[in-house]
Order: sequence, then C-alpha cells, then structure tokens
Amino acid sequence: MAGLIGIQKYSFRSNYIENTHLLFRRSMTNSSDFRMQNKIISSWLLIVLLVVVGLLQSCQPARSINYAVPKATMVKNRYKSTEFLTGADNVKSYLSLLKGKKVGLVSNQTGLISYDSIYSVYDTISQSQLDIIAHKKMHLVDYFTSKTHVDLTRIFAPEHGFRGTADAGETIIDGRDSKTNLPIISLYGDNKKPKATQLDSLDILVFDIQDVGVRFYTYISTLHYVMEACAEKNLTLLVLDRPNPNGTLVDGPVLEKEFSSFVGMHPIPILHGMTIGEYALMINGEKWLKDGKQCPLKIVACENYTREMPYSLPAKPSPNLPNDQAIKLYPSLCLFEGTPISVGRGTNKQFQIYGSPKQKSHPYTFIPMPNLGAKDPLYNGKECYGEDLSTEPAPQQLELKWLISSYNEWEDKTNFFTPFFTKLAGTKTLQNQIEAGLSEEEIRKSWEIGLAAFKLMRQPYLIYN
Repeated sequence: MAGLIGIQKYSFRSNYIENTHLLFRRSMTNSSDFRMQNKIISSWLLIVLLVVVGLLQSCQPARSINYAVPKATMVKNRYKSTEFLTGADNVKSYLSLLKGKKVGLVSNQTGLISYDSIYSVYDTISQSQLDIIAHKKMHLVDYFTSKTHVDLTRIFAPEHGFRGTADAGETIIDGRDSKTNLPIISLYGDNKKPKATQLDSLDILVFDIQDVGVRFYTYISTLHYVMEACAEKNLTLLVLDRPNPNGTLVDGPVLEKEFSSFVGMHPIPILHGMTIGEYALMINGEKWLKDGKQCPLKIVACENYTREMPYSLPAKPSPNLPNDQAIKLYPSLCLFEGTPISVGRGTNKQFQIYGSPKQKSHPYTFIPMPNLGAKDPLYNGKECYGEDLSTEPAPQQLELKWLISSYNEWEDKTNFFTPFFTKLAGTKTLQNQIEAGLSEEEIRKSWEIGLAAFKLMRQPYLIYN
C-alpha cells in the first residue's frame, strides 16, 4: 500500500508539472511568430527550473532500488543467474503463478523463450554417457503446451497478427493456431480491447510482446486496452518484461490529449525510454485506464539488464522492422508516414531509406514492389529518388533533418502534410514549426520543458537502474 501511495503522490506532482507544460504550449501555439520561441523558453525554463529543483529534493527518498514500484506488483525472482534473461526466460519465477489456472496469452512472433535442453550422448572415447546442455529457443505458446502443464486456453494477437505477417493496419480475423490448434482472438481492427466474454473462464492473462520504445508503435496501445479489460474483470495480468532497444532515448514532442488515437494514447514523447513492464506500471500509476481503474498487475522483470545494454531483437517485431538499423531509424522516419514520402515499404530496406518519384535531385533510387508486410506499398512499381540510411550511424535522438529537408524540397508544400502526420506527432505544433521555417535546433528547444516533466513523471515507474 505504501508503494501505491507513493505512486499517487508522484502522479500529483507530475500532473502539476504537466499543467505548467500545457500552459507553456498554449502560449507557444498562440504566438504569431514561432521565432520568438527562444525568448519565451528562456523565461519559462527559469520558472520550471525552480519547480524541478524543489520536486527533485522532495522526491529523493523514493529514488532508491525499484523507485517506489509497489512490491506486490513485482514477481520475486526465484532463480539467480549471471546471464541476461528476459521476463519470459525467467520461467522458474512465474510458472507457479500459472499452476492450476486457466491461462490466456497476449503475444505474437516475438514471444520467444530461451531454455536449456539437456540430452545424453555416448562418448566413444570414455565409453560413457555424457549429459549435454543445449541452449534453445521456442515460442512461449509451444513451450507452455509441450514443456509444462500450463493450461493455456486461448491466444490474443495484436496488430500484424500472431505470426507477425500482416501489413500495418490490415484487419486480422480470429482463427486457430495451426501448430497447437488453440483459438486466436485478434486485438486489432474493431476489437482492440478484449471483450468480457473473451476473458470468461480465464484465471490469469499473460502479456509477452516485444516493444521498440516508440509512442506510435501500437503494441503499447494494445497493452492499454488489455489492462483496461483486465481491470473491469478484476483479472490478473502477468507482464513478462523485455528490453527496450531504444531504451536510452527520451525525445520528441509530448502528445497533447486532443490528438490521442491508437497510434498515441498517452501524454508521452515519441521516444519514452521505458520497457513494456515499466510502461504498464505508468498506465496503472497515472490512472490512464477508463474511469481511473487500475489493473491487477504482476511483472516479471528481466535479469541482469541495464537500460544502456545493447540489445539485438531475436525476432522481427513487425514485418517492416527487419533489423536493428530499421528499429533505430523507425522513430524518425515513421513521421514520413504522414507525408507523400515513402519509407521503403515494399523493399528490403524498410525504414532505412526514404524518397519519392519527385525528389530527383537525390542520386539513390529504389522501386517499391509488393512483399511480406506491404501488399500494395506507396509508389508501387514507380522509381523513387531519395537517401539510403542503412549504413549510417544509428541516431541518438529523434532526427528531424530528413523530414525538414524533404519538406523544403517539396514543390507543392500545401499537400506535404496529411492529417495522419498530426496523429503521429501527437501535436499540431510540429507541423506549424516546420511550415514556419524553424530550424531543427529551434524545434528541439521547444520540447525541453515537456521532456523534463515527463522524465519526472516516469521516475517512480522505472524498474532498472
């Protein structure tokens, strides 16, 4: 209970700063000349600095191990290892929570578990049997059904489907898993939130999906709706945590409430720097669920993980994020999805290139064609001119230079931004700033207060040092 009180206390403080931030944003939005930002920011930063210093001093005692995370929420580690383990890998810590219960699982192709398989071989030299330990991977569904007595009754799948092969935005229908014959319920399209009847007879729901730490990547929106459904049914949700491959980055404009959608539900920046488990704690602690309800939540943390640890995903999180470079470039290049610029869907360099048929000043060319995850890509069969970023150093921030330069090159600027751009940005301000000719440095400066407020808000929910 003390932990929960601590979270509510932080929520009050973060809301105070958020209100200050909103007041700042209104003054910025109503300003007739965006280039007055630096003067406005200077005065506001001075005010906020005093507020932040006071809050940091009062928050110091809670910034110890686990950062005031409710102890009842964190599943105690029953298996100490010197190796890195995801929450799913740490099976000895949570298997007892599933014993004798009817279990549902929210997952996709990223729900892999690493385990040790022991088998015996005959050594002809020593003429004796030797036990060999092999490190193997399999999907959690297959592990539950073949290696344990877990009573797994149904699977829930997010955008892109259970096997992760569907296009972005493609409607997924319910069905059955071809390998286990378990029923699969789609949590996309018209059924983003599990219905009460779809949770009937379940005793516990497990969530195991690899996220990439970006606000408009919809797996955290699925998490929100799953938590909301569990809160309404008083059903325990067990989150198996996984690393955030963009875990050191907190950057971009903070979403404004009026621009909430499935590609951005909460007042967070584009890069939030949290794992899926930490984000679940924030949803609960900030009472973002419908009617302020809170989900009965359990989290299995990663072992031997730090936010700075490089992490290469063992499986593609979605069809158009094929490798580490695409995952690093995705936060910056995805903003092009709200413009006439292609991000390489329909090529083998998705989210590593960008261009269009009109940008002929660029020497690099590519031709989008239908492929896995892009049945009808933008500029299908047409030659596009642009830039190849596949070998560039991975960005260490949300980069705007490619977006700004493309806008400046575009002949008819009135049709460059689509309404979807505002949903992705989470604010109308970014489009206005680019149209007004602000530099990237000036735009980034306008994010500072919002990012400072968010970092304070997220502090009590961070699991990892």
